[in-house]
Amino acid sequence: MSANAQNYLISFAGTGASTSVGTVKVENLTAAKSIVLNGNDILRLTIPTGINSTEGIQPAELKVYPNPMTNNSTLEVFPTVAGDATISVCDITGKKLAQVSSNLDKGLQEFHLSGFKSGYYLISVKGTTYRFSGKLLCNSKSDGAIRIEKINNNQAVDEKVVQADFKGVQVIVDMAYATGDRLKFTGISGNYGTVKIDIPTSDQTITFNFIACTDYDNNNYSIVEIGTQVWMAENLKTTKYRNGDLIGTTTSATLDISGENSPKYQWAYDGNESNVAFYGRLYTWYSATDNRNVCPSGWHVSTVTEWNNLIIYLGPASVAGAMLKETGSSIYFATNESGFSARMGGFRSSNSFSSIDGRGNWWTSDAYELQPGYAYGKYLYSNSSDINLGPGINIGLGGFSVRCIKDF
Repeated sequence: MSANAQNYLISFAGTGASTSVGTVKVENLTAAKSIVLNGNDILRLTIPTGINSTEGIQPAELKVYPNPMTNNSTLEVFPTVAGDATISVCDITGKKLAQVSSNLDKGLQEFHLSGFKSGYYLISVKGTTYRFSGKLLCNSKSDGAIRIEKINNNQAVDEKVVQADFKGVQVIVDMAYATGDRLKFTGISGNYGTVKIDIPTSDQTITFNFIACTDYDNNNYSIVEIGTQVWMAENLKTTKYRNGDLIGTTTSATLDISGENSPKYQWAYDGNESNVAFYGRLYTWYSATDNRNVCPSGWHVSTVTEWNNLIIYLGPASVAGAMLKETGSSIYFATNESGFSARMGGFRSSNSFSSIDGRGNWWTSDAYELQPGYAYGKYLYSNSSDINLGPGINIGLGGFSVRCIKDF
């Protein structure tokens, strides 16, 4: 008996403001694990699929999986001795299509195979004292530029190419994966960042649509596309309006502002700047809706209608909250399957801070038409899957988080 694993190979591409991907953070939201890899690397998701009889499988010295192959496959070789070896790919007639030479260690050696056209292939590995062979069936629509890349401790190593159009190498990074796990991919390219959520079921390319989202303080925000909307995937952090004017704060951070008219302030939670990177800042409604605009160019503070359209797209409000919330050890009823990554930044009352990690509050740009001095906001709680609309918020007192949405 032998244990087998089905692997999915995930590559990355960029479009929009940048066609290259610098780095990718991969977070398994189901298993609470994460890794960071370079954008030209290949993520190999390893999935145990049970135990099968050895009858009818390839010899232990050479294995190819998945087989049949769609776009990519892995060749495993078990040399009996260390030394130089040649790996050859032939078609069914015996015509040699590609060949590489490599120095192999004794024990398991792995190669990444790609670029095969649809067809039937013979693969052979020849060393000084051994020769292994196997068969590969391919269903791909590739152009036939066959690539054979050695993997050594998750590193793809350049090989001497005798034949074939060999265009470079990639690092292959392993990540344990169980069928149905939800993955969050955050692609970074210079100042651009984009979030994608996926539950992989096969080999694929994750394409990040990079869109500029940079405030006057030069904070660069990751973005996420949800339906027809494009949102920031982080809370706003700026201390300046779009024209460069400073958004004031108070000294001390808990100074009572209840007697002020139209207060325009921002704060780090509890006055602690170390909270800003993860949670963003808290803003009064008057600063969030000032015509100088707190959002990056091309973006604006979200309206009630835009929030409601987001919730309608995701489903009932009773479950949409879970789909919006960033997962975390103290956050319950959270899946973040939208990629919105809502973080519980708490709030500021007239003279104190409260509920960080327990509650998230976001201003809308809409005043409450039935009561002067009040506005609409959205609420999420760490222990609930709901998202709530609050029409009765005194705009003279509260400090809430802000999410911007792209102009259309």
